[in-house]
Amino acid sequence: MRLEGKRALVTGGSRGIGRAIALGLAREGAHVAVNYRTSRDAAGSAVREIGHVGRRAVAVQGSTDSRSDVERFVAEAHGFLGGLDILVNNAGILKRTPFLEIGEDEWDAIQSVNLKGYFLVGQAVARRMVEAGTAGAIVNVSSAGQAVAAPNLTHYCVSKAGVEMLTKQMALELAPHGIRVNAIAPGLIETDMNRADIAQEEFREGRLARIPLGLIGVPGDVVGAVVFLASNDEARLMTGAAVFIDGGQTV
Repeated sequence: MRLEGKRALVTGGSRGIGRAIALGLAREGAHVAVNYRTSRDAAGSAVREIGHVGRRAVAVQGSTDSRSDVERFVAEAHGFLGGLDILVNNAGILKRTPFLEIGEDEWDAIQSVNLKGYFLVGQAVARRMVEAGTAGAIVNVSSAGQAVAAPNLTHYCVSKAGVEMLTKQMALELAPHGIRVNAIAPGLIETDMNRADIAQEEFREGRLARIPLGLIGVPGDVVGAVVFLASNDEARLMTGAAVFIDGGQTV
């Protein structure tokens, strides 16, 4: 119960890594707003599961790359929970396309969700934290791709490199308000986005060959780090950092 009574918003919290984080925060005592874009049933399921552990929860719909959507669902989350102490920026998209074949629309879509979305939601929540005098914690879900290149993921890796610097900038400028901002950088974690790729033997073996521990992660593997970074007691000296959870991939 390290986060007992805290109020959290998790973007992209209906499935995969976001859902695991939302449930993990709830198990540590936090009340949670689960943001989703299209997965209404999955978001409702996450809300019910959070309720089963005795925490309050609400699903808030909206696209993180739309300023109007962000302002609306952040207000809904803030109103339902009575404030926000924790933000986990997690909503993201991934497409595997060779560099020479990436179209402008595809490039823009990746940057818009993976980077602009973190900026928009981070700014909207931070403004409310500052207004309320809340010493909050923000965790950006980045990727090992912020540090290493990968075949067919130019736009994705560039967006995550942007998240690394956005995390540092937010940490620097929000520190005077008592708001800490950190990132986690997962490696290969099996989710709906990449399950079909991992099922292909050539892809799976190629990726495992670059992971010293020889393990493919599951969403639950990142939860402990997020809980730690969200705790103002345990991580009070941490801001602007990125915690790699990648089986040694970046070694």
